[in-house]
Amino acid sequence: MTVEEGGRRERKKLLTRRAISNVATDLFMQRGFDAVTVVEVAAAADVAVQTVFNHFPTKEDLFFDEVGWWAGPAVAVREAPAGQPVIEALKQHYLAVIRGRLAVGHLATWRQFSATIEASPALQARRRRVAEQMEELLVEAMQERDGQLSGLMARLIAAQYAAAQRVLEAELARSLPAEATPAQLATANAELEQAVDEVFAVLAREFGAKY
Repeated sequence: MTVEEGGRRERKKLLTRRAISNVATDLFMQRGFDAVTVVEVAAAADVAVQTVFNHFPTKEDLFFDEVGWWAGPAVAVREAPAGQPVIEALKQHYLAVIRGRLAVGHLATWRQFSATIEASPALQARRRRVAEQMEELLVEAMQERDGQLSGLMARLIAAQYAAAQRVLEAELARSLPAEATPAQLATANAELEQAVDEVFAVLAREFGAKY
């Protein structure tokens, strides 16, 4: 296989994955996660059931389809400039995430997305597991960055970041209208960024300039 052929195959796989994900997300938000089967997703996406599982090992992966997003905070800490406080690196990472969501249109459906999670025990359980993994990776990254940082303090900072993320995302879900206009989305995004400033200012005061 040539490099060009390999690149074409990878692009085709990515497009297939994205198409399946979009169909699945629409079905889940219309009918509820627990009411939709993988067989129905495959039929709606016009692919074989095995094709769905080739791209998404579990049904929950169809919903939480951003590959490796939970590693983002740890990556941000590892890649932060020398001397930049961890809290500031995490703040800049979170701002980049929400700006990216706005750019691709994810904020428009965020309220419905959140409601779908709250209505499904399976999705709530998966969200908890992913949040735990995010915290574990963040603890490792912080201790790699600062060999003097105790495990206790690293776990505390990671837990506070995870809590801040939950609070901010719940605030966004409450502030967005069910069917937001572009102007309302822009306003909600600006309000969210202000909330991010306030929340991370609290974390910075709590942990001091060192962190």
